[in-house]
Amino acid sequence: MAMQIIVADDDAAIRTVVSQALMRAGFEVRVTSNIATLWRWISAGEGDLVITDVLMPDGNAFDTLPKIKNSRPELPVVVMSAQNTFMTAIKASERGAYDYIPKPFDLTELVSIVRRALSEPKQGPRPGAQDDLQESMPLVGRSPAMQDIYRALARMMQTDLTVTITGESGTGKELVARALHDYGRRRKGPFVAINMAAIPRDLIESELFGHEKGAFTGAQARTSGRFEQAEGGTLFLDEIGDMPMEAQTRLLRVLQQGEYTIVGGRTPIATDVRIVAATNKDLRQLIARGQFREDLFYRLNVVPLRLPPLRERIEDLPDLARHFFAQAEKEGLPRKALSQGALDVMRRYAWPGNVRELENLIRRLAALYPQDEISTEIVEHELTNDPIKSPGLEADGNKPIDLSASVERYLAEYFSSFGDDLPPPGLHGRILREVEYPLIAAALAATRGNQVKAADLLGVNRNTLRKKIRDLDISVVRSIR
Repeated sequence: MAMQIIVADDDAAIRTVVSQALMRAGFEVRVTSNIATLWRWISAGEGDLVITDVLMPDGNAFDTLPKIKNSRPELPVVVMSAQNTFMTAIKASERGAYDYIPKPFDLTELVSIVRRALSEPKQGPRPGAQDDLQESMPLVGRSPAMQDIYRALARMMQTDLTVTITGESGTGKELVARALHDYGRRRKGPFVAINMAAIPRDLIESELFGHEKGAFTGAQARTSGRFEQAEGGTLFLDEIGDMPMEAQTRLLRVLQQGEYTIVGGRTPIATDVRIVAATNKDLRQLIARGQFREDLFYRLNVVPLRLPPLRERIEDLPDLARHFFAQAEKEGLPRKALSQGALDVMRRYAWPGNVRELENLIRRLAALYPQDEISTEIVEHELTNDPIKSPGLEADGNKPIDLSASVERYLAEYFSSFGDDLPPPGLHGRILREVEYPLIAAALAATRGNQVKAADLLGVNRNTLRKKIRDLDISVVRSIR
């Protein structure tokens, strides 16, 4: 009996040519133009392999792939898309696709992929494999937001692609960079970190590329730079948004040419390092201000990875607290636990300092209080006396700042940063985009990635929301319950 291939695409011409090629190769073919029919056939046990476009009239194949893999883990799914970007390929891999082919494609290659997929042993995911990955990595949490991070990291481990990690202070950007190195193909090489915000501007180039003896006053001997120290491994450029423009130019040249020259030297030196950058700033905003090179941004931002703030993964708080208590115990502090009331108080807190703030709180609780179980009152006292105020509060901690006042304050600081000059043209559009991104992201987070509910919450058309998500490059994390 011939193997059955299901082809899903809203383009009738593509359905026809793909079907004809597959039938000539001896396969039975069923075609559909919508996700609903595709899912109905799959859930009924039909099809030995699926070929589907990403964007369908009634949905996105990426949203359906996890459901397919959960229902029929042995079923190979080949994803095709006219949006043939690297991130499309990454998303296909993250969601369990067997392969990804960009449109237009060669029919012979497609048939070859189909034959290869059908000839391989049918092996579903090993039970607990994802859990094993999570347990082995130095990252804590099982929230939908962190599951998305785990999947992305798992796909990047065996690549040398440049990664830019963004996120608020205290979200664990260096921890993720170290995980990429320690569990990746360069783990036998060195991991070298450099904080751009902590180095004087006139020494950054020397720190990065090294210097020859006599290159400048005080250079009494040849000194290797971080690129040389990281050879064969990973160079982590933390706070990349604070890098001076002249150093950005030299870094760009290294990324383009794969070689550098030490300060005071003349001979180019080939380099073999993986670059992982991190920032808590909006690099696009810095580009608009003329403070960051746009071409460098695109060189660094090959794989963007956004770490969610703790308030977006608050369900991870108990696991994180237990983890930090366990760390404190290993360091000789008494074993502690949180009461349910204490956990409830912590869940309601905004955590402006994110996971780092939580870790510091847990260490204080373990060190300063004799009780085995930390009570609600203790946590309330610690959080009330924390000098870091929750976002949205004035310095007195009582008067909320409304959105209009926040925008006014931001704009006043923004205009003053240019001194006597004016900001670049297009300010209206930039400000709207900066407000639009967190608004849509917050709506998606509140609806756990349900775009229908998010569109209704925002009061916009579903297609409008989908376009905004695509244009603003918003990562959608869907919680399956």
